[in-house]
Amino acid sequence: MADENTIETPEVAVEAGAEGETQGRRGRGRGNREGGEGRGRGRGGRDDRRGKREEEDDGIIEKLVHINRVSKTVKGGKRFGFAALVVVGDGQGRVGFGHGKAREVPEAITKATASARKKMIRVPLKEGRTLHHDGNGRFGAGKVTVRSAPPGTGIIAGGPMRAVFESLGVADVVTKSVGTSNPYNMIRATFDALADQTSPKSVAQRRGKKVADLLGRGGSSAAEAEAEAAAIVE
Repeated sequence: MADENTIETPEVAVEAGAEGETQGRRGRGRGNREGGEGRGRGRGGRDDRRGKREEEDDGIIEKLVHINRVSKTVKGGKRFGFAALVVVGDGQGRVGFGHGKAREVPEAITKATASARKKMIRVPLKEGRTLHHDGNGRFGAGKVTVRSAPPGTGIIAGGPMRAVFESLGVADVVTKSVGTSNPYNMIRATFDALADQTSPKSVAQRRGKKVADLLGRGGSSAAEAEAEAAAIVE
């Protein structure tokens, strides 16, 4: 009778509870490992797609210009995030910029890059290294001046403007920024100046003339004008 009505001592109960808890942990750990393997396969698929996208867009230069921490006031307090400004270009006359906001820095950069790729513009380049003519741009309190330069000058620009010209593929240019140093306004003012750039070929087509006719009006001979027209590369 004593064996049938045996009462577990506290030590035995504790050991039994610990053993059951250990088995429960093992079960949960096994389930987590299985779930982790499933999630790992999913992430691997996304990584593969991301790699394919980078291969398709090979040759695009991406430059991070500015990252700023921003906050949004909600009912429970403040919600912090990040804003990124990115400039992209192919180094052959196409450039664009974009900005994005997210709770984490990598996601903000991804959004900004995607926005910049959608808004790329074509800028004609002289000999593939500099601008065809001088230009001025303005946005808000930002004013910029861009000037073409002879070979060997390099990119004389600072901050956000340098990122634009490096992505654009310009090798020789002289710039000056007056006014605000806000990178967003400086970038927009620079793009305003680049949007006004024209080439002799586009002007000749618009006026229904030949490039040699436009170049020969400065007092140069017809032969020199023809040679200059043939040497123009957009």
